[in-house]
Amino acid sequence: MKPTRFETAIALIDIKNAEDPNTYQVAGIAYSKELLYSQRMSRKLLQFDPNASKALQIAVRAHHICRWKIGRKEYPMDRVGYLKWREELKKMHANITGEILEQVGFDAQFINRVQKIILKRLIKKNEESQALEDIICLVFLDYYYDEFAAKHTDEKIIDILKKTWVKMSDKGHEAALKISFSEKGMALVKQAIS
Repeated sequence: MKPTRFETAIALIDIKNAEDPNTYQVAGIAYSKELLYSQRMSRKLLQFDPNASKALQIAVRAHHICRWKIGRKEYPMDRVGYLKWREELKKMHANITGEILEQVGFDAQFINRVQKIILKRLIKKNEESQALEDIICLVFLDYYYDEFAAKHTDEKIIDILKKTWVKMSDKGHEAALKISFSEKGMALVKQAIS
């Protein structure tokens, strides 16, 4: 049976992300960092919204596609530099994803919808852009938060958690509070949201 356009698009996104030279260790196995991240994003989305549209599923899978190609060090190491870097990344992610979707035969309207989600246009008004933001936050909290928190001061972590919380929807908040955090991790979350 021939794979669907959707399946082919996901496979092509995975092939691109598997090229990531950076690796992430889990249980002694080295994974391509962005491939692992994108698969975690998809898994989290389907737990969060089992009926997520194909457009949202593709956007979630591709929202970090080829991220390593634009290094943070290429921009000034301040807030403005950080935001410019993030904006350039989003455009690159949207463009690469658009090329893949065009290659497998999706129409311009569908491609545009996926790109708008990746670019997080009208985030608080567009449900799919908001869902992407929720999934980004949930994946961070579930998979990367404890490790990240160990490298920074409690004050910095509380500040980041406050900013994370503001970005999320009520549904995102509910899902976040179901994550099994470490004791210290949960204590910092409680401080941040109180």
